[in-house]
Amino acid sequence: MAKNNAQWRKDMELKLDYNNMMREFVGVDQGFSEEDFKDNRQLVLNAYKTVQANRGTGMMGWTELPYNQKEIVEDIIATAKDVKKKFDNFVVLGIGGSALGPIAVFQALCHLRHNELPKKVRKAPKLYVEDNVDPERMKALLDVIDIEKTCFNVITKSGATSETMAQYLIIMKILKDKLGAKAKDHMIATTSEKKGNLIKIAREEGLKTFYIPDGVGGRFSELCPVGLLPAAVVGIDIKELLKGAAYMDKICKNKDVRKNPALMSALLEYLAMQKGKNISVMMPYADSLKYIADWYCQLWGESLGKAVDKNGNKVYAGQTPVKSLGVTDQHSQVQLYREGPFDKVITLIGVENYRTTVEISEGCKDIPDVSFLCGHTMNELITAERKATEYALTTANRLNYTITLPEVNAFTIGQLLFMFEMETAFAGEMLNIDTFNQPGVEGGKNATYALFGKKGYETTKEEMDNSPKKNPEYFC
Repeated sequence: MAKNNAQWRKDMELKLDYNNMMREFVGVDQGFSEEDFKDNRQLVLNAYKTVQANRGTGMMGWTELPYNQKEIVEDIIATAKDVKKKFDNFVVLGIGGSALGPIAVFQALCHLRHNELPKKVRKAPKLYVEDNVDPERMKALLDVIDIEKTCFNVITKSGATSETMAQYLIIMKILKDKLGAKAKDHMIATTSEKKGNLIKIAREEGLKTFYIPDGVGGRFSELCPVGLLPAAVVGIDIKELLKGAAYMDKICKNKDVRKNPALMSALLEYLAMQKGKNISVMMPYADSLKYIADWYCQLWGESLGKAVDKNGNKVYAGQTPVKSLGVTDQHSQVQLYREGPFDKVITLIGVENYRTTVEISEGCKDIPDVSFLCGHTMNELITAERKATEYALTTANRLNYTITLPEVNAFTIGQLLFMFEMETAFAGEMLNIDTFNQPGVEGGKNATYALFGKKGYETTKEEMDNSPKKNPEYFC
């Protein structure tokens, strides 16, 4: 079937199965009913209307990313082509959304051993995403890359992100010491066009620059140059990624909650929170989707974890997001999920058709515990394991639902990312909180600035100095 015709797109549509959130499957005490849907009909409708009304405004600029980047995408593709031609390594310097999105999409859509493949096979630079300031990690990176064959992409909207700018200072010094005036050819900046420190630095240094739109926060930034440039460098079809997002957006414009997977999943999570389910577990059954769970953890946790609602009331809203991986974590976490506290919702992500098939070899005929596997495939095994986990959770009356991708490709990943973003926006409205601010993050940032003696944070430093001293009796 011709790729991207109407039938192909329909065949690639994600599916949401929420049977195991309902009373018929997990019992009256834990599950939801049609009455719950009816009772919250107005809440859902209000959330839907508010999100749709605010599209493209304030911090909801991300809703328009599938549509308004035609020229930018062409620039990114041209830049990526140049990077591929000149460099062996591409290193992202960033943290939070500037790193988690690129990592998730890279893992999903590239060879799982991309960096270990010979260059003639991968046909793209190696990708490294440096999302921490552990000094040993920086040293380790410099041990494995040739600085003269490496392009760096520094990503921070404000240019005031301490971790990212520390990385930038270190790398730019090395580049200038090694390459002099050519250092600028090894650095690309992705930042705000109109404000902040990095745009000033980029212009002074003459760096190639891409812009993060004003209405796009870090955790919603994967579908702008933050994520599109690294994706294009490693050979991912970014146009297809955006087409998938646009396809899901069309689905999410349906006000019927039963035909809108993002709205339905937001409602289910909201209802679960009202029942005290304060943990949201994301459990993909594919190594390619492993870091989608990491990306989701920031999106869900940072967006919904708020002390006050829009009216200034103390609400302490949100769920704690937990990342898990099937089948791996069946052997480490599912014991807790099935028999521990009734405080979780588990989202399973399944894949119908994996990109390769591996047959399980014949052997061990005299050992029934092993020989039953013979004649099957790993594809069958991982699918059976997911269905078995779903069954085990459901029979223990544990809330769970499943998102299924027909296959993992750029179109379906675009859908998945956009669905989670819309789900988060809808859920925030249901909770009546500001989905797009992050005051809790700022507290930690301010304390760091104070400890480093940054001007303007003297009061914070004084408060920290005057805080209770640790009691030596409480060390052991």
